[in-house]
Amino acid sequence: MNLPLLALAIAAFGIGTTEFVILGLLPEVASDLSVSIPAAGMLVSAYALGVAVGGPLLAVATARWPRKTTLTWLMVLFIIGNVGCALAPSYAWLMVARVVTSFCHAAFFGIGAVVAASVVEPHKRAQAMALMFTGLTLANVLGVPLGTLLGQHLGWRSTFWAVVAIGVLAVAAVVRWVPHLRHQISGSALGEFRVLRIRQVWLALAVSVLASTSMFTLFTYITPILRDVTGVSPHNVSGVLLLCGVGLTIGNLLGGRLADWKLLPSLMGIFAVLAGVLAAFSFTSAWLWPAIVTVVVWGMVSFAAGTPLQARVVSQAGDAPSLASTLNIGAFNLGNAIGAWLGGAVITAGWSLQAIPLVAAAVTLSALALTAYIAWLDRQPAAQAPEAPVLADCKAV
Repeated sequence: MNLPLLALAIAAFGIGTTEFVILGLLPEVASDLSVSIPAAGMLVSAYALGVAVGGPLLAVATARWPRKTTLTWLMVLFIIGNVGCALAPSYAWLMVARVVTSFCHAAFFGIGAVVAASVVEPHKRAQAMALMFTGLTLANVLGVPLGTLLGQHLGWRSTFWAVVAIGVLAVAAVVRWVPHLRHQISGSALGEFRVLRIRQVWLALAVSVLASTSMFTLFTYITPILRDVTGVSPHNVSGVLLLCGVGLTIGNLLGGRLADWKLLPSLMGIFAVLAGVLAAFSFTSAWLWPAIVTVVVWGMVSFAAGTPLQARVVSQAGDAPSLASTLNIGAFNLGNAIGAWLGGAVITAGWSLQAIPLVAAAVTLSALALTAYIAWLDRQPAAQAPEAPVLADCKAV
């Protein structure tokens, strides 16, 4: 067991739990704070906005800090934010606390991915990132259901106190197990913005947006599809989603291995298979067991793309990987928002729920085409992939 990766995974578990558990507690929160369900739902949107805006700002502001110090203080901010959520006397207070909590999200995953790649052998860097992100997938499989159950029985504030406890454990693990890392530091914090001049970074970020858009076009509306098309009872939908979460976890680990093997060819293969699975789900969703099998396979293949995309961004970022890695987390969250809107637009247009997987498949084919273009650019004689001295030169001291 690689203890630094375990520490990062514990933190990822806590962050993932606090991000998504609010979805299962919206009725309790709305009732307790005397607001409507849609107003409570804005707590989700505010968190996503905080991730997209706050993460890159923190990555730049802490560019000259040792990475272990940065990760530690980000988790302290995470604890403060969740304590604020647990104590929130009003809706406005809870909104501010959620935004504060969200600031650490993208920065932690972005910088954590760089650290994860730095504590293993070069040929295992993507697998190391995948192991860190396993904490995020387990948050969806275990953290969110258990947190929702706790909040429904003991009050929604108890869930945030439980997350605070996870945060304290994560800080202790980071302090104890993550080594101090010696790495090249930019001349100024603004030096991190050099990464914005690299075309391959922008192209990789665009693929991340498309991949996440594809996933959340379907994932946002998977419950109504299972309920109204497949005929799964509301009580059993959670069981299907649990199986899907297992698929997500397997796909995450598989993606890490594929990225360390052949990154771009693997990514193109993942998108090709994913488009086929989505198209198939448009038809198999009408039958119970074919639908369940397809959902599990979809979750596995869909999440297999995450780690290769993160590894691609980091590998192309030269000596400024922290901002690039953090921006990629923001790109995933942007795709989440676009996907939710796109799936809703399909329903608003009067199309069948079974059209949603087909629209997601079309987005996936766009991601495949862009990835093929990136691979073509890499093969051109004039293309020179930037080195990643930060990853190569990071050493524990």
